Amino acid sequence: MTAPSDTLSPADADAISQAPNHGTNRPKRPAKNIPLPEPIAFEAPFPNRKTIRSWLIPLGGRSTARALLLFAFDYALFAAVLAGVVLASPWWAKVGLGVLAGLIIARLFIIGHDACHQSLTDRRGLNKWLGRLTFLPSLTPYSLWEVGHNVVHHGYTNLKGFDFVWAPYSLEEFRALPRSRRILERIYRNGLGAGLYYLIEIWWFKLFFPSKRQMATRRPIFMWDCALVAAFGALWIGALVWLAVATGQSPLLLVGTGFVLPFLIWNATVGFVLYVHHTHTSVAWYDTKAMWAKAQPFVSTTVHLRFNFGIGAALHHIMEHTAHHVDMSIPLYQLKRAQALLEHALPGRIIIEKFSWRWYFHTARRCKLYDFKALCWTDFRGRQTSENAPTPV
Repeated sequence: MTAPSDTLSPADADAISQAPNHGTNRPKRPAKNIPLPEPIAFEAPFPNRKTIRSWLIPLGGRSTARALLLFAFDYALFAAVLAGVVLASPWWAKVGLGVLAGLIIARLFIIGHDACHQSLTDRRGLNKWLGRLTFLPSLTPYSLWEVGHNVVHHGYTNLKGFDFVWAPYSLEEFRALPRSRRILERIYRNGLGAGLYYLIEIWWFKLFFPSKRQMATRRPIFMWDCALVAAFGALWIGALVWLAVATGQSPLLLVGTGFVLPFLIWNATVGFVLYVHHTHTSVAWYDTKAMWAKAQPFVSTTVHLRFNFGIGAALHHIMEHTAHHVDMSIPLYQLKRAQALLEHALPGRIIIEKFSWRWYFHTARRCKLYDFKALCWTDFRGRQTSENAPTPV
């Protein structure tokens, strides 16, 4: 229940900082003057999604000016770093700038991700064009991402047979795979294969001119968007070759550091982000709609991963992921506040993890396959590696 007169005072902030939470992490403070709902005890019935989303209504306002500023800043940054790749003399400087370009592609993509959700600005047509433009450096066809991400992933998060993003196999399914596919699955889930997973399983199979097997629905806009990113990629490579010849550089080196390396770093980044959002020993997967619907999947199937050194802000707060799954209309610049509000209102319900490489590889070792009957993670031999998730009722 929301208390309309309850806004964040210094005393409230202190109380929130002491609120119980999942694990040892404490929730961050919501923004000032945002109505705070009464915290719901862990033992109390879980509120429905409509109620939870109503708490976030004050944070749903969008600013076109702010969106355009983010768009212009990140694209200018991307152009400047690519210019640096061309102008830098030492090979190691080109490599370093190529890595940075890949990370900036991730920032641009996150802006496009918001546009695709219609949460970037209040103008639907503007969102579509900003989304297409910010998706170009990642070679992501806008309309195909819109269907696969908005409709499938968000509509059926962690429901096996529907949500395909990092969906785990059961032991029986894994043993039935061809040997080559079992090897590939081991590579994907070894902690170092997230980029390869995204490159092959998501981008190549489902986004870049997907086959009918991967995308049974055929719409002209799908092919137009694929052609658009293919043309952009060709122009990008062509421009680098021309600049290499014009400046007496190796075309192979310049294309490698100015296109191939940024694209691979982008794939590694997005693969990692998708993996940690929905892979955790406390995250459950379901293989029946009835059980999945009872599990409140918009809260229980995603992770809020916290980083030091401003990394979360550098990634446009996409790691405040519970809030995003509760309400996709919250703009990226309000996600931190929305996440804090949810963690205040739902103590103990939200999975929060402080990132460390130790935690990451520990998770990768434990989350290989999933037992959909026992609701627990297992290793590749079927040995249980996590606690059993509660059976939804």
